[in-house]
Amino acid sequence: MTLGEKITDLRKKRSLSQEDLAITLGVSRQAVSKWEVGVSHN
Repeated sequence: MTLGEKITDLRKKRSLSQEDLAITLGVSRQAVSKWEVGVSHN
């Protein structure tokens, strides 16, 4: 399981949208999306 898959799995288990997680972490929804698909290098 990749890191992105783990993020997605845990987010969904907690019934959070990407937007909800982004707000909680203080990042953009796009950042969360990129993490989940493994695009971000930061």
